[in-house]
Amino acid sequence: MGRYGFKLPDVGEGTAEAEIAAWHVEIGQTVDEDAPLVDVMTDKATIEITSPVKGKVIARTGSPGDMAPVGSVIVEFEVEGEGNAAGAAQAAAPVAAKVEDPTETPSPVEQAARVIDAPEHTPAAPKAAPKPQAAAPTWSTRTADAKPLASPAVRRQAHEQGVELQYVPGSGPAGRITHGDLDAYVDARRNGGGASSGGSRLTQRHGADEVKVIGLRRKIAERMQDAKRRIPHFMYADEMDVTELDELRAHMNAQNKGRADRPKLTLLPFLMRAMAKVLPAYPQLNARYDDEAGIVHRHHAIHIGIATQTASGLAVPVVRHVEARDIYDCANELARVAQATRDGKATREELSGSTITISSLGPMGGLVSTPVINSPEVGIIAVNKILERPVVKNGQIVVRKMMNLSSSFDHRVVDGWDAAEFIQRVKAVLEFPATLFIDE
Repeated sequence: MGRYGFKLPDVGEGTAEAEIAAWHVEIGQTVDEDAPLVDVMTDKATIEITSPVKGKVIARTGSPGDMAPVGSVIVEFEVEGEGNAAGAAQAAAPVAAKVEDPTETPSPVEQAARVIDAPEHTPAAPKAAPKPQAAAPTWSTRTADAKPLASPAVRRQAHEQGVELQYVPGSGPAGRITHGDLDAYVDARRNGGGASSGGSRLTQRHGADEVKVIGLRRKIAERMQDAKRRIPHFMYADEMDVTELDELRAHMNAQNKGRADRPKLTLLPFLMRAMAKVLPAYPQLNARYDDEAGIVHRHHAIHIGIATQTASGLAVPVVRHVEARDIYDCANELARVAQATRDGKATREELSGSTITISSLGPMGGLVSTPVINSPEVGIIAVNKILERPVVKNGQIVVRKMMNLSSSFDHRVVDGWDAAEFIQRVKAVLEFPATLFIDE
């Protein structure tokens, strides 16, 4: 048998390191060649790395959230044959640090950690303290910074009953809280331990959950922080009458119901086409600003990013060459890249290269918003909620469907007048939607 050290491959041009997002294998597990090994995340996308060999996993380097340099050994296998000595030698140091000495006596903290990781059916060690009596509960049995020890089942029961485990005395090894301890604590409270007047079962809550910011959420945090720190945002909002536009959208959906090549239309494809008609007159908005080099790249192609909510956080897939797509083509491509992003299958190319971005919260869009620019772009447009409101039209008060467009621009390279004029022209196209189908 030999050892094979697998190095993190180059996952993208110019990428020096990647974040470990999720492991698909455990130490001791035997995996086949090409089996899923680990997901890593770069600035552009999450990439699934597969196993290059068949073998037994004997070591892993890094936990979710850790950064791994390209070329470093992240997994070591036990394989048939000689393996690769170079990879094994590089991985030897971090692996050796994890080997436990069976003769060494674990510390109380280590013992407590092992108890937490043990299955629920593992026989309990001799009790370190007698089980607390309901008549005389101890309200705090540990220091403020000490984490209470309990199994997942006990924690779930405590959560359901609104009990803070910090104040429950534990009778198990290292103060571990058992189901009996929790039941005794709850009984004590019901019998007069802290109930509020009127028999209410409302209880105080204390403490806080610690959630490590990793993966896509960390990338979002870094990008948003960088955008707000480096870009002086100029925000502009204006309302528009979308009554005719919404009627046209509903009519087109009814006319093409059941046609596979004609997807159900939302407002976004119309907005995309309106932007494609207006942007050629405002090339400074369809741009990306390299502020380190001091160069604004004004793009001829219109690649619109669509801010998309996923289970992991916000991502921005791109609909490319909107200038060459009609309404239905925009809708089809929008649906395709958005679904691929939600499924975690979007490629790096599908998640990069946008020249301007649209953000929409749909029915939850609110009245106005302050979107953050998707750096290094210089503009973003947010769609707000459509509401029926009384408005004055031709001297009469009528009910119309109104909506706000909220937008932000990079004031370093975009003047306020140009930004406002651009939004006004987009508004004019959408308020008279027939102009969307007129070639100028």
